[in-house]
Amino acid sequence: MALAVTVATGVFAEYQNRIVHHQGARVKVSEQLGLVRAKLEGNITSNIQLVRGLVSVIATQPAMDQVQFSKIAAGLVGEHSQLRNIAGAPGMVISLMYPVEGNEKAIGLDYRRNEMQREAALRAVASKQMVLAGPVNLLQGGQGFVGRFPVFVENQSGDRHLWGLVAAVVDTERLYAASGLSDLNLPLKIAIRGQDATGETGAVFFGDPGIFGDEPVTSQVSLPSGSWQIAAVPAGGWSTTPDNAWQIRSVILLAGLLVILPILIAGYLNDIRQTHIQEINRRQGQLQRLSQRHKLALETSKIGVLEVNLDTWEINWDTRIRELFGLTDDIKRITKETWANAVHPDDLAKATEEFEDAVSTGGDYNSNFRIRSLDGTTRWVRSIGAVHADGNGSRFLIGVVWDVSADVELNASLLAAKQSAEARNQELEEARAQMERNSLHDSLTGLPNRRFLDEMLNDGAAGNRVTALLHIDLDRFKQINDTLGHAAGDAMLVHAASVLSASTRANDFVARIGGDEFIIATTSEAGEAELESLANRIITKMREPVPYEGHECRFGVSIGVAMAEPGNKHCGKRLLIDADIALYRAKSNGRNRCEFFNSSLKAEIIRNKRVADDILNGLDRSEFVPFFQPQFDARTLDIIGVEALARWIHPSEGVLSPDAFLKTAGELNVVPLIDRAILEQTLWQSTRWKAAGISIPKMSVNVSAGRLYDDDLIESLNGLSFERGTLSFELLESIFLDDKNETIVANIAHLKSLGIDIEIDDFGTGFASIVSLVQVKPTRLKIDRQLISPLVSSPSQRNLVASIIDIGQSLGIKVVAEGVETMEHAGILRDIGCDTLQGYALARPMTSEQLMAFVREEPWRKVA
Repeated sequence: MALAVTVATGVFAEYQNRIVHHQGARVKVSEQLGLVRAKLEGNITSNIQLVRGLVSVIATQPAMDQVQFSKIAAGLVGEHSQLRNIAGAPGMVISLMYPVEGNEKAIGLDYRRNEMQREAALRAVASKQMVLAGPVNLLQGGQGFVGRFPVFVENQSGDRHLWGLVAAVVDTERLYAASGLSDLNLPLKIAIRGQDATGETGAVFFGDPGIFGDEPVTSQVSLPSGSWQIAAVPAGGWSTTPDNAWQIRSVILLAGLLVILPILIAGYLNDIRQTHIQEINRRQGQLQRLSQRHKLALETSKIGVLEVNLDTWEINWDTRIRELFGLTDDIKRITKETWANAVHPDDLAKATEEFEDAVSTGGDYNSNFRIRSLDGTTRWVRSIGAVHADGNGSRFLIGVVWDVSADVELNASLLAAKQSAEARNQELEEARAQMERNSLHDSLTGLPNRRFLDEMLNDGAAGNRVTALLHIDLDRFKQINDTLGHAAGDAMLVHAASVLSASTRANDFVARIGGDEFIIATTSEAGEAELESLANRIITKMREPVPYEGHECRFGVSIGVAMAEPGNKHCGKRLLIDADIALYRAKSNGRNRCEFFNSSLKAEIIRNKRVADDILNGLDRSEFVPFFQPQFDARTLDIIGVEALARWIHPSEGVLSPDAFLKTAGELNVVPLIDRAILEQTLWQSTRWKAAGISIPKMSVNVSAGRLYDDDLIESLNGLSFERGTLSFELLESIFLDDKNETIVANIAHLKSLGIDIEIDDFGTGFASIVSLVQVKPTRLKIDRQLISPLVSSPSQRNLVASIIDIGQSLGIKVVAEGVETMEHAGILRDIGCDTLQGYALARPMTSEQLMAFVREEPWRKVA
């Protein structure tokens, strides 16, 4: 009780001392935080007041230009303020900026379209009050608080309308430094929340958010359009231990000792006495429980206990040993002969030797042997014991004996099972090895397969470094497979595998990696000439006819060769790619040949990859635009239409024609996207021409083959605005004429129903028939420039073009001549009845702006 009273007194005193200490610490933090809050609030207010003056000036001078704006703003932005820059946004688009240097990215920003700043800007306009947002990430880099001031001006009638916004950026680092928040010697840890002036419900934008959960001292920073909540704790955290804690604890401890020590001494002596009594009682109970457990363990485990006096050879067996050996109760005296008669004759010598060794050495006794009981049954028993001497010097062997027959039988069965399992494991290992071989080899040719090759090419997987790869593909194999069946194809593959194996050296590696593709990997040094000789030998050998069931099968091979760079030990995977590229080049160059991967081929691959990347980026950045080449009436030279030609405004290479990108775009399958972009921009430009009072009666747009085969072509045109008869799709003659594809026929019919005319481009280069012209019924027919160019010097060519014109006019089709390079060409074409002229003699392709100027000035008439 004395101890409890003393402890309670000490705890209460400690608690009261900590309360006083914590209240003092909070008062000190509150005073320091008040200074920081006052600085922060004053700096924000002073910066805003500076900008309000500029807002008032703009309200009276709404036509202010950049020079006037810079003069006024220069007096606001400087060392006396934390303003980083001031921007004016008449019409909600930033066009006034001070300073301009370093803030160029912000000029032209439209608040109504910028996702990050639109909400705050519109909130300022709606409230007609300044709105402070931030901190925000600035387009020109860094962070700042943005104060947006809506500017309203009055017209002559006195009505106020929105001029725009004035946005002032307060630099966060300068504001924090001026307010003392960045002071390294500040004894506080501070956090501020209420981003965008939303008060204590806003997000934390300065300091550690965890400060708000550490019982901080808080205060409100009042802002013109809201508030922030600022919180602070000591830099080292709240101290829970007062400075005078140990003095108070020492006084309490001394007083408690004077009361408690005498009581403890008396209690200690009494406890010792009670402890001794309890220990005696515990040990008596423990001894009794141990005896009971020992007895129960012996009864349940059927373990017998024996004792042998080694001096008198008196033997004592308990009841369980007697039962185990099959002895009846009438046998009173147990002797060595009694034991020996019970042991199995085959185990007697070994059991006797183990017993005598334990007696002679005085060590542990451990023996397993069989016994035969009187009823004739045989059991396995285990006997263990130890020799020891009593206080009188007499030696005894005390041990235990129990039946282990079940364990012996179990061990025997386990041994048999182990041997059976080992045999089974051997069979499984052999099967696994065979499966592993099958998984790494081609079942038809017996050659290693692609998986084996990949493992070989992995770093360190092969015994020798791969120096070169030959990628081999069978030519005309599919025809043999299709005409004579798969059995014939399999025979050709086996033959090819044997040829390749016979053509290689001992250290070379041959693998089948696909249907009719093989790989030869060389691991010894070989020059280009040696590899070329090997490839040519294979090509020559493969050309020889192969007999199969009365047929002579012939096929060839194309080979791509890639050589490892000297000193490069980890190029296996790269070699496989390079050899595949070289094989592709061999096939594209005519097959039945070999090609080496070299620096020029690598450069071409890299160039094509760069062009492909630039095309995809160009589509995203709308770099594909139409250039327009005017088309003229052959008789009056009036402009009757334009052809929209795709041009790529490349950021580094300038204006590129389709020759520079069309092939790569076709491989990327993005030609339809380019067509769509050109079509949409052409229609948009036509609205500009109309607004400018320029009449262009017809616009022709090229359509690729992929678009014409597209089932969704018509659906993709929905939503486009144009007048019927003003838009034409130019289709290459070779795309569709004489083609019975139902999709093409249906698309042409739908295009006509939408009011889109059909023109046939490059007529004379394909294989169209008169019947197909009648079926398609195009509006216009464009004669290819290759037929127009020789008109001046070739009468026969002139007659040919005249015949085409006659055919077109007889079918009611207007005829357009491309490639009109001179006015002499124009005169001949007019005389032989051509309807429309298009070429450099009259006009080159040009931008929409150039076209509008061209139409107004009519320079072609001076040339004519």
